[in-house]
Amino acid sequence: MNIGPYFLRNNVFVAPMAGVTDRPFRQLCKELGAGYAVSEMAASNPRLWQTEKTSRRINHDGEMEPRAVQIAGADPQMLAECAKYNVDHGAQIIDINMGCPVKKVCNSWCGSALLQDEQLVARILEAVVGAVDVPVTLKFRTGWDRLNKNALSIARLAEASGIAMLTLHGRTRADGYSGDAEYQTIAAVKAAVSIPVVANGDITTPEKARQVLEYTKADAIMVGRAAQGRPWIFREIEHYLRTGEYLPAPLVQEVQQLMDEHLRAHYGFYGDYLGVRTARKHIGWYVRDLPGGEAFRQRMNLLEDCGQQLAAVNSFFESQFAFGERLQYGVAEQMAA
Repeated sequence: MNIGPYFLRNNVFVAPMAGVTDRPFRQLCKELGAGYAVSEMAASNPRLWQTEKTSRRINHDGEMEPRAVQIAGADPQMLAECAKYNVDHGAQIIDINMGCPVKKVCNSWCGSALLQDEQLVARILEAVVGAVDVPVTLKFRTGWDRLNKNALSIARLAEASGIAMLTLHGRTRADGYSGDAEYQTIAAVKAAVSIPVVANGDITTPEKARQVLEYTKADAIMVGRAAQGRPWIFREIEHYLRTGEYLPAPLVQEVQQLMDEHLRAHYGFYGDYLGVRTARKHIGWYVRDLPGGEAFRQRMNLLEDCGQQLAAVNSFFESQFAFGERLQYGVAEQMAA
């Protein structure tokens, strides 16, 4: 699969997630089999471009290509300038966010709130595509709510505007992340346009990935929350799609080493003070459903030193060898039962 001139090694992608898909996590996912990853969304307001938060979000130093930045906003010209700014700072692909359902974003008429105004959508797409000479993609939802699904109209506008790829989450903005994602709309969009379409929403297992690809005929799938704490899900899905066989659970020793490398990169990226605090959610996801994981998470959240946190994580994974050489998810529930 290609996005413009960029050939992707597979069709299993990482979804952009605010506060999650920073550079260390994106790089880890790519190393573990993801064919493509998009940054956290960067604000289009130029007053925010020089802030530490935005500068960190668009930092791609040493990242595996292609480097993609997601931008968010509601003003066509401001988004166009933001796209140019990011391309000047190393972005090779620009992704426009029209999918975020968070109230803070939608109240500013950004994210999925834009789906209520198709004329504005068209102006934004045309402005951004016309402003840069790199591929521009669009991530969006099926509509504002279930009575106002307009993904087909948005998809056709996008194709006519020169958008290179569509990623569609199978929920409306009103759905948030509740209920089940639906894939009928994704299938309809794929049938209606000739540009690549990526299916997103509730893709949590290799079997689900294959089912969604077969049902929607999409060109790729995008994994979001299921990758939190399990970045190896990308190689598991890729292997299953290619061979029809499951990979075994990862070795404890491998995950211990991955965690060590991830945390060191995380501390280096954020600095000690912010690093030890922002790492807590990642560690919590990694140990979720493992024996002793919840008790460890509560203890670990009290640590405020990177060295102590790193040592505690290594000690926790040493304890997992007692349950076997591979990670044993669900053992805690079995023991409790």
